[in-house]
Amino acid sequence: MSEFTAYSIIAAKKNKKELSYKEIKWFVDSAVSGKVHKYQLSALLMAIYLNGMSTEETAHLTRVMLDSGEKLKFRGHHYVDKHSTGGIGDKASFILGPIAAACGVKVPMIAGRGLGHTGGTIDKIESVKGFKTGIDSKKFKELLKKNDFVLSAQTKKITPADGLIYSIRDVTATIESIPLITASIMSKKLAEGANGIVMDIKTGSGSFMKTSKRATELAKSILGTAKQFNKGATALLTDMSQPLGNKVGNSLEIIESLDTLKGNGPEDLTKLSVELAAHMVLLAKKAKNIKEARTKCIEVIENQKAYDLFRKVVASQGGKLSSLDNLEVAKTKTCVLARTSGYIKSFKNDVIGLKLVDLGGGRKVAGEKIDHAVGFDFHKKIGDQVKKGEKILTIFHHKKQNTLARKIKKEFQDDIILISKTKTNKPKLIQKVMSL
Repeated sequence: MSEFTAYSIIAAKKNKKELSYKEIKWFVDSAVSGKVHKYQLSALLMAIYLNGMSTEETAHLTRVMLDSGEKLKFRGHHYVDKHSTGGIGDKASFILGPIAAACGVKVPMIAGRGLGHTGGTIDKIESVKGFKTGIDSKKFKELLKKNDFVLSAQTKKITPADGLIYSIRDVTATIESIPLITASIMSKKLAEGANGIVMDIKTGSGSFMKTSKRATELAKSILGTAKQFNKGATALLTDMSQPLGNKVGNSLEIIESLDTLKGNGPEDLTKLSVELAAHMVLLAKKAKNIKEARTKCIEVIENQKAYDLFRKVVASQGGKLSSLDNLEVAKTKTCVLARTSGYIKSFKNDVIGLKLVDLGGGRKVAGEKIDHAVGFDFHKKIGDQVKKGEKILTIFHHKKQNTLARKIKKEFQDDIILISKTKTNKPKLIQKVMSL
């Protein structure tokens, strides 16, 4: 008979006691095997949400989740990945991955699908016909060796405990728990074999961490856990008070990523992608300092090496280059015009993500098919001057969605994008850099 019970472990955490590695392992393993009921797992997750976990407890939970499934291992500092907490228009992975790889970094990237109001890297790349995201570990290693960058979806063999725990968090209002977020992210990144991790932690209206304080707390938790596993890590706190880049929507975001890799991308998207890639290059010890790393990253954009590498990755993973060069975009356009003159004051960024879901560009229920062709193209940023009647954004939709598009247009004009008579300062894109 076990020395532990679900009741005793739940009670201990409810009473703010620190759980041991053995207690956490027993509970999680028992939950995965079905010996511990889902309602008991729900109770423990709520106790963790309310009372938190120490750095050691978070590391214990991360290790247990990591050990629940298959693990890839690579030798050397130059295996580095990036993870974003998610946002609106965040397509930086498609840009920074090829940039870092072209600079000599091995990038083993396992990404996810859309979550709530935020888009998913895997959903976006599947805009390219034929692109295979379901890759087993053997193929993953082969592609990484061949191309230096591989982009795959999480399989059921990778951290199955995380899959179970997340499914419960999603329906028990425990998503925002920093220890649970940390263990979920870090277990997956460690399972893919990365020896260095660059975190892009979003803060603002389009993020899960709405305030800089919360984003900083998550950064400290991620860095502390990375240290426990002897991994290099850097965290950047970045703005998500408005869409990143100009385009939002699956195909549109791949198109904008390609433009950025050609050196023709929006200023904010280019700057952030280069900065994240530069920190990957630095962690991989492919540059002596961050200035040299930035220079290398800019160089592989200018000489097209990063762009060419991305096309090579697409072809190697079954994607049709003819599809990449002619991505499907909805043909009907509805323009949203400014009702008054002034300056762009703010975006309800999370609502923008939900409007994309309404058009079919995201999921309302798990497993729902996504329409890659719909989306938005924003023509203004916070602080930009606008005149009455000037175009603020374009909605890309299908003709049968005309009524819906008109409704969304009105919502943008009424409430989602606010215009002020006085000039608003542009938000700082990169707010803080934290490292071990």
